Amino acid sequence: MSDGETVVAQRVQDDAQDDAQDDAQGDQEQETALTTTTTEVAAATERKVKKIIRKKRRPARPQVDPATVTTEIPPQTGTTFNIWYNKWAGGDREDKYLSKTHAKGRCNIVKDSGYTRADRVSGSYFCLFFARGLCPKGQDCEYLHRLPTIHDMFNPNVDCFGRDKHADYRDDMGGTGSFMRQNRTVYVGRIHVTDDIEEIVARHFAEWGQIERIRVLNTRGVAFITYTNEANAQFAKEAMAHQSLDHEEVLNVRWATVDPNPMAKARDARRIEEQAAEAIRRALPAEFIAEMEGKDPEARKRRKIESSYGLEGYEAPDEVYFARGPNAINPVGRQGYEVGYNERLMIENGTASEEAQSSLPIAPQQQQPKEESGGIFSSSTLAALQTAKVSVAQKPTPAASTGPLVAYDSEDDE
Repeated sequence: MSDGETVVAQRVQDDAQDDAQDDAQGDQEQETALTTTTTEVAAATERKVKKIIRKKRRPARPQVDPATVTTEIPPQTGTTFNIWYNKWAGGDREDKYLSKTHAKGRCNIVKDSGYTRADRVSGSYFCLFFARGLCPKGQDCEYLHRLPTIHDMFNPNVDCFGRDKHADYRDDMGGTGSFMRQNRTVYVGRIHVTDDIEEIVARHFAEWGQIERIRVLNTRGVAFITYTNEANAQFAKEAMAHQSLDHEEVLNVRWATVDPNPMAKARDARRIEEQAAEAIRRALPAEFIAEMEGKDPEARKRRKIESSYGLEGYEAPDEVYFARGPNAINPVGRQGYEVGYNERLMIENGTASEEAQSSLPIAPQQQQPKEESGGIFSSSTLAALQTAKVSVAQKPTPAASTGPLVAYDSEDDE
């Protein structure tokens, strides 16, 4: 090989090595770029996991030490002591001394409320001693230890504590109240008069439920608190009896009498109508409610077409269109009231026609009638009367009279 050929071969080999190095460097740069891009994308699509922490239910705590609870006979306020209810009967007013004595305990809803054995039983009543702050049983109590809600429904004859109501209120408007009307207003007397008496009353009584209205007579130290739920008013009456607000007064809590204000009567009537309308709204279908309230734009057109019954310009009134029964004009109202065609045909003159007898189903075996005791006829006599053919005897027509007195007649039948 000459020197020229050797130089050419060396240059070709150097060029091949340079190309190989460039390719390797390019591949390395491409891998680095791809790796960097992949890292950036993974960081952008990082998933976040939300951890839901559910609060554990808290058991009700005892409000007083069970060792300090003693059974004491209450002071005499009546003529007869009832050992079943552990109180005096016959007196219609509480003792004046006791009404001015401060209560022994007070309920703290935030700390004392919790679940008890009563939460496992539907329809349980609320604990009266819990409302007064004197229940020693805690979670072992057979009654509820919480505030009433709108979902707690009770018989109108009893209050939320399970105590029987009466036909009329007591003379002092105390006790459980009357079942003749729904009373959601409590009367509070002996309030210490200050400049911020309204704020104090609202702050203390709002602890026992949602308040609808508060009326305070500043100069007399009297307030009327109306709750949205009757059960909350019953609970607040027991919880705030003989309690004090921000001062050392002893409150006099009673049921409020009927408000003679005409505006209050109209407001109560309107509230009853709203409750009735809400109950009807929940019972009826949603499309029917939308049609009545005018929320469905196509309902009016559909009603006009369906209630015309093929007569141009006619629209049936509501009592005809919404009627239900076998004689309803609207076909929808007759659904479910169709008359059965397999009813037994009526028997005329005691016998059935041949077509009727052929259409009646043939019983495979007639059951022997059971003898009944205590009746006038025996079972065999009743069976004979049922299978006998009843025929009506026609009155015979008298023969025509002949003689000279045929045309003579009298006004008397005899």
